[in-house]
Amino acid sequence: MCEYVLVNYGQAAVCRMLMDPNAVDNPTTSGKEHQNPSGLCPMDEGCRFSRIGCLFKGNAGDQKVHEKNAAGRHLSLLLQYVKHLKGNPSPRGSLCNSPLIDAKLWMKSPLTLKIQDPVGERSFSASPVEEGVVSWCTLLRRVKRVSWLETKLQVFENITSVLSKEMAMSRQKILAFRGQRGLDQDMIRGLELKMADLQRSLAQKDAALIRLGQRLHSSEQTSYDGVFLWKITDVHQKCYEAICGKVHSFQSPAFYTSRYGYKLCMRIYLNGEGRGRGTHISLFIVLLKGDYDSLLPWPFTHKITFILLSQDHGDNLTTHLQPDPTSASFQRPETDLNEPSGFARFVPLAKLQSPKYTYLKEGTLFLKCIVETSS
Repeated sequence: MCEYVLVNYGQAAVCRMLMDPNAVDNPTTSGKEHQNPSGLCPMDEGCRFSRIGCLFKGNAGDQKVHEKNAAGRHLSLLLQYVKHLKGNPSPRGSLCNSPLIDAKLWMKSPLTLKIQDPVGERSFSASPVEEGVVSWCTLLRRVKRVSWLETKLQVFENITSVLSKEMAMSRQKILAFRGQRGLDQDMIRGLELKMADLQRSLAQKDAALIRLGQRLHSSEQTSYDGVFLWKITDVHQKCYEAICGKVHSFQSPAFYTSRYGYKLCMRIYLNGEGRGRGTHISLFIVLLKGDYDSLLPWPFTHKITFILLSQDHGDNLTTHLQPDPTSASFQRPETDLNEPSGFARFVPLAKLQSPKYTYLKEGTLFLKCIVETSS
């Protein structure tokens, strides 16, 4: 059988019979076999990769099976072909100048290319490759593009690695931020509780300051001789509030019969109370619980005088009250104050508002209480 040897990857195919003169006289090798060394049917076609060294030939069905099973070998032939192109960019060199051709080597050691096809291992000889069929520029461009794509792939892999590391660091930072946020929230809740406590303390101190202010104001008006002058302002507004039921009564600051004596105050109803409701002003005296009640005689028996002062030096309205020793109003106070006692019809509202009398002037009236302590 004639043996074709693919030399220099498709540039030339050399027949051993052309190199060996004695092969012609060999009776086992015929001219027909030389013309058709593969032993295949003339209708069989060569593989699509025959131009780069694939030796398979067969019908259409065998071609499909071959292309499916020989994909690795095709790629290997293509790789060798491309490497050869890189090493020898001038494909049109002379056969005798090619370093790969050594006739003596072929004579001593015949070279047969063998491949595996679906039927079994068979020997095929390479067919010469026509020059100019393969575009060298196209192949070089493809090689360069493959190299460029590999570089891009490596770059993307590096970017992916960097991004993965950054994502891991970001996850750690997020976990740290969440832990810090929990600590901050706990601190905020603690500060809110402290603020609430401080606000309660401030409210209590404000209330204490208000009480102290009231006590200071009362102490400035406090009398210790049994005589107290009460100035009532905004009488019209307070009468309106009494009529509407918002405020029924008003109470004067406390006063004493002496420095360590009885503690009293006056209470006025500007719209009346009891029998005088709606027609009269009602005025009462109230005994308050004092600090020195345990040293004082009980029941309270001192005479009390109420005076509604005229503001143009006219006649004052004077009323006297003699305490009833049997009344609960004049016993020693067990609570902060006793039941009031006095006059439900102290002065008619019409007389108070009449221009003939000057008890009320510019919304102000003056009430004076005198406790007789000489007895």
